[in-house]
Amino acid sequence: MAGKQKIRIKIKSFDHKVIDETSKLIIETAERTGAIIAGPIPLPTKVEKFTVNKSTFVHKTSREQFEMRTHVRLIDIRETTPKTIESLSNLSLPAGVQIEIKMLQE
Repeated sequence: MAGKQKIRIKIKSFDHKVIDETSKLIIETAERTGAIIAGPIPLPTKVEKFTVNKSTFVHKTSREQFEMRTHVRLIDIRETTPKTIESLSNLSLPAGVQIEIKMLQE
C-alpha cells in the first residue's frame, strides 16, 4: 500500500517582503488546484555578522560591522494532483528567492 504524497517547499531570501509575496503566490496557486496547504511556517532567521577594519594598516580599534539576514519559510502541500505540480512548476518567481522542493511520502 503506497502512502500519500506530500510536497515540502522551503523558501529562502534576504528580503522578508519578497519572501512573503512569494509564499503568498505559491499558496494561492496551490489552493486554486484544490490542494490542502499547511504554512507558511516562518523558520528562525539566520544572522551572519562580519567585522572588518575601516583602515588597512593603522587604527586597529576602528572597525565596521555588517550583517546578513537569511529569512526562511516552509510550506507543506498535501493531497496534490498532477495539475498542482504543473501549475507550481510554471510559476514565475521574483529574483532573489531560492526555492527547494522535496517530494515526501507520508
